[in-house]
Amino acid sequence: LMVIYIQVQRPAFLATASIVNIIQLTATRLPIALGIAGAIILTGTDLSAGRVVGLGAFVSAILLQKADLANRFLAGMGPWPVVIVLVVVMLVGGIVGLVNGFCVAKFKLHPFIVTLSTQLITYGLYLTLSNAAQISNLDESYTSNLVIKPMFRLGNTPVMSYVAFAIIVTAIMWFIWNKTTFGKNMFAVGSNEEAARVSGVNVTMVIIGVFALAGVTYGYTGFIEAARMGASTGTIGLNYELDAIAACVIGGVSFVGGIGKISGVVLGVVLMQLIMSGMTFLGISGNTTYIIKGLVILIACAIDMRKYLTKK
Repeated sequence: LMVIYIQVQRPAFLATASIVNIIQLTATRLPIALGIAGAIILTGTDLSAGRVVGLGAFVSAILLQKADLANRFLAGMGPWPVVIVLVVVMLVGGIVGLVNGFCVAKFKLHPFIVTLSTQLITYGLYLTLSNAAQISNLDESYTSNLVIKPMFRLGNTPVMSYVAFAIIVTAIMWFIWNKTTFGKNMFAVGSNEEAARVSGVNVTMVIIGVFALAGVTYGYTGFIEAARMGASTGTIGLNYELDAIAACVIGGVSFVGGIGKISGVVLGVVLMQLIMSGMTFLGISGNTTYIIKGLVILIACAIDMRKYLTKK
């Protein structure tokens, strides 16, 4: 209904260029949503996601700055191989996720408290290392030759390579969720942790694994965002976790635990991007965006809980 209304008001909304833009924005936000979805299935959440994205973008940028810069952040070094940097930032994200999962599983702390703490620690670490400086002038092997490389065109609008990367990440996550013992155990723990433990599931390792895997997706998102923006700044990652949580809830990943599908997460991210792009086309103030996002989360959670109570 929203799409029909916006299309009637602004016929360019479903033009090829606009559709490609929505697809590409979806591709940048989908990995982080897939990571947070796992935490939500465990009846938790992850507030550190956005700041881990920012840290990943910073690490990617400093390792992949051009070699001939007078003010290069890491003086005397050339850009690292891109694949090595991708592995490094995914490891950095995975380590933060590992800390989150360990604290939740071992100390029985609520994920909200744990991830709020690591959000602040991660952001403080980023500010300390970067001194809030913008890192730009990134090597072409990273930007135009890999992440921002056009794959093909729809009309006159190029579709960038990071869309294909997002499809690959989604396929990997679908396989993990649906075809591995780890994925089945994740849903079991989310549905009933005590029953899963009695059934022989190593609940501690499942929780740690879910948060570590989520951290890997955050690091990957930071790697893509730095290339897409052409720089690392303090605003990269800001509130990304809120958009991801909203997308997951819209897509049917339930906070009651043990319920969710990859296809639902994809649909949720697409719908969030449609909402955001639609508001831009209608000329709605960016400040109002926060109100709409908040209402979306509130209404989606209320509907989800109503479905759960009715089913129960």
